Amino acid sequence: MSTDLPFIPPAKPLIGSEEREAVDRVLASGMVAQGPEVAAFEQEFSAALVDGREVVAVNSGTSGQHLGMLALGLGPGDEVIVPSFTFAATANTVAVTGATPVFVDVDPEIFTVDPAAVEAAITERTVGIQPVHLYGHPAPMDALLALAERHGLWVFEDAAQAHGATWQGAPVGTFGQGAMFSLYPTKNMTSGEGGMVACAAAETARTVRLLRNQGMETQYANEIVGYNNRMTDIHAAIGRVQLAKLSGWTAARQRCAAFFDAHLRGVVTPVVREGATHVYHQYTIRLEGASAAERDAAATALREEHQVGCGVYYPTPVHRLRTFRTEVDLPVTERLAAEVLSLPVHPSLTDEDRERIVTAVNTVAGAGA
Repeated sequence: MSTDLPFIPPAKPLIGSEEREAVDRVLASGMVAQGPEVAAFEQEFSAALVDGREVVAVNSGTSGQHLGMLALGLGPGDEVIVPSFTFAATANTVAVTGATPVFVDVDPEIFTVDPAAVEAAITERTVGIQPVHLYGHPAPMDALLALAERHGLWVFEDAAQAHGATWQGAPVGTFGQGAMFSLYPTKNMTSGEGGMVACAAAETARTVRLLRNQGMETQYANEIVGYNNRMTDIHAAIGRVQLAKLSGWTAARQRCAAFFDAHLRGVVTPVVREGATHVYHQYTIRLEGASAAERDAAATALREEHQVGCGVYYPTPVHRLRTFRTEVDLPVTERLAAEVLSLPVHPSLTDEDRERIVTAVNTVAGAGA
């Protein structure tokens, strides 16, 4: 395969003239910190994605997780059940409160937390469950909510990768006591950097608002110890433009995924559960039975021989990171960490790009690389 072909990036933020014009408008206004653009973005995001739940804009998805769980009362001595097959922020945001993340295994087909594993991990110290809607496929929220109700636990959804995903007809971010959406540049929509916290209760939302702004609702009238986790109006202006484009981009991702589903050979393509809407933040295949070294060789071949970008999310389970090293048996997580490979699925892919990706994957899979 010729290396003269243009490289297809694994992800590509789509920033156009509308976003630049929105930034210029804010700069010209002189109001660049948290202000009217942030308030408007919160209202529009709420209406578009979480059925009107109150949302609070913050400076990153990680901040959203942290402040959201603090607002639910998380602190030292508590345990929160989390998947290990995720990005480290899922566990980091539990740990920085002084609480303990308890790692459990995931469903081998949809990569989200296994309700049976969650139930087995509940102890007298467990206060909450943090499911991750990984790659854009929703976790089985009905089963998780039933568990939480039975054991008196809260649920905080990590919806960083799942803007617009639904489970049994309801959007992610509307199931638990709170939820976080990331607005990082590689997500399905971006504000440049930022996050949103969706809250079931007005009291929770008010606490998040206090926490993001040094503990103040009224200037200099600090009510609690807080942080500076505000979103700027510059970022919110970008996010508002992106939000208006999200549904079209999601449809493009889903069309691309359907093309891959129909034409890829020799790999396990993503499963979509009945009742789920997948928004394909990542299109993640499995090289079933491969070792991590074999998967990595396939990724190298795609990049170097076919000029097709790809990524491994995530090569090291969180429970095996130096920061969280825990002796727990999570066989599905270990297997997936060796087998998964995410292909480009972003809306800027052309028909030619999609054909090239399919040909490259089928060639590499057929060669057993």
